[in-house]
Amino acid sequence: MLDSLYLTWENESLNNLDRVLAYDKFIWNNYIDAKPDSALLLSKKLIKFSEDNNFIKAKALALSTQGQIFYNQSNFPKSIDLLKESLEINRKLNDKKGIASVLNKIGNVHKSNNEYEIALEFYEESETLFRGINYNQGLADVLENIGSTNIYLGNYEKSLVFHKKSLRLERELGNKKGEATSLNNIGINYGVQGKYDLALEYFIKSYEIEKQLNNYKSQALSLYSIGMVHLRKNKNEKSIELCTEGLELIKNTKLVYEKESMCYCLYEAYKAKGDGNKALLFHEQMLQYNQSLKSEETVKKLQQMEFEKQVLADSLLQVEKDLKKEFEYNTEVKKQKDNRNYALAGGIFFLLLSGGLYGRWKYVKKSKAIIEKEKDRSDNLLLNILPSEIAEELKAKGSADARDFDLVSILFTDFKGFTEASEKMTAKELIAEINTCFKAFDHICESHGIEKIKTIGDAYMAAGGLPVPSKAAAKDTVLAALEMQQFICDRYDDKTAQGETAFKMRVGIHTGPVVAGIVGVKKFQYDIWGDTVNTASRMESSGEVDKINISEVTYKLLKDDSDFKFESRGKVKAKGKGEIEMFFVSKL
Repeated sequence: MLDSLYLTWENESLNNLDRVLAYDKFIWNNYIDAKPDSALLLSKKLIKFSEDNNFIKAKALALSTQGQIFYNQSNFPKSIDLLKESLEINRKLNDKKGIASVLNKIGNVHKSNNEYEIALEFYEESETLFRGINYNQGLADVLENIGSTNIYLGNYEKSLVFHKKSLRLERELGNKKGEATSLNNIGINYGVQGKYDLALEYFIKSYEIEKQLNNYKSQALSLYSIGMVHLRKNKNEKSIELCTEGLELIKNTKLVYEKESMCYCLYEAYKAKGDGNKALLFHEQMLQYNQSLKSEETVKKLQQMEFEKQVLADSLLQVEKDLKKEFEYNTEVKKQKDNRNYALAGGIFFLLLSGGLYGRWKYVKKSKAIIEKEKDRSDNLLLNILPSEIAEELKAKGSADARDFDLVSILFTDFKGFTEASEKMTAKELIAEINTCFKAFDHICESHGIEKIKTIGDAYMAAGGLPVPSKAAAKDTVLAALEMQQFICDRYDDKTAQGETAFKMRVGIHTGPVVAGIVGVKKFQYDIWGDTVNTASRMESSGEVDKINISEVTYKLLKDDSDFKFESRGKVKAKGKGEIEMFFVSKL
């Protein structure tokens, strides 16, 4: 099939539209997922064809394809720019099919960026156009997207209506792959609602079709979905059987995401079964796949940036050396001239040449300064994202290993009544207030040697004792927490005195072992995992405003420290943890 598409493209006796459509389909079928870099290069060939033959439709198709490539790589701004350019061309051509197709893709970008209402606007315009031209395959695709978006919005019944309409169209078209996708999405809908028997029914139907199509990736994901439903139904053995089958199916492939999913399923199933050894085995595999999945592309890009900068710097250094040699040579030539007239002419020539060389020399020096400045900016950006030790390791060897830490103190903060307070503030005021508080927290963490991990809405998370272990980590973390709480109390008093809205805050701290490393491909970050993180979060949610709530583990590390006083709270019930000994800590 692919060969015939390429042959159609190569056949210059055919009309341009047939050739271009065949070539675009050739790129989509063979390269866009498996070899995106090649797809990008091939699509540029379509743009050149458009320019050489004054056939603008080819450019519209190529830009749409490029938009999809960057969408797949989560580069949403670049994807939107290309898709909008394609949309503008299609509108000028009044190509309704092309317009609808691009609108559908733009909707996908907004959906992936969690802008669901905006996505629906594009999908609905696309749906109207597809209906107007009776293009049922495009209509089936966009109905599927509308259904999926409504799941995110919690409109489950509405979502089912669109998924079932899409399913009916896919069956009418005989598109087995589309039918399997619709069945799977209906299964997801029921699964999210906790209707596991119905979810299982649709997941199995989808799996049977994927099995017929011999699509290993989709088969594996279907087995994972079925396995997770059985897990939710407490059928741990069945879940283990299915996810083991799925993992075996893809063990010789490069499907890292799917392998990670299978290991997660097996980890959860063995944990629920009470088999700690096997649960730990699959948890470790899951973390390995996760690290590989989320850091490989980042490392590759960082290496490429450093390589390109070094190549440019080396090139400029060589130019500088050549200019020095040239300058010295011409100086020596001038000295050796005895003939007055020749010397005069040579002197004039040399002055002109020297002026040119001097200009070039200044250019080289300026270019080197720019390179150094950009390198410094790159380094500073990296250090702003990652701890310095991790950033240096990443630059030195091209990767940063996940590490186990035995004793890390995790701090969580959360603003009480945030939703109610935010209703009294404009969006601009709300963001400004949170930014003021979190900037203060950043400075406090830095002054106490605490590593900021991330912010989650109005919550702030930090950790003491990593990436460099410290015996004083627990104390430093508590000192930072006390300073944060004091800042919020003082700010609350000042703002309420002026009749303005302000926040109260809870803080919780727990100490224990964690795993830490780099996650993400886009907007990557340093993150930590482990039950210690969950317990620290419970310390915060079980605390009280204006207080620092700590666990028994943290208390035992600090109980003899004369800088603090403690108030026992006894055993307090924490969600998902049962009863935990807790203490309020304050500074003497």
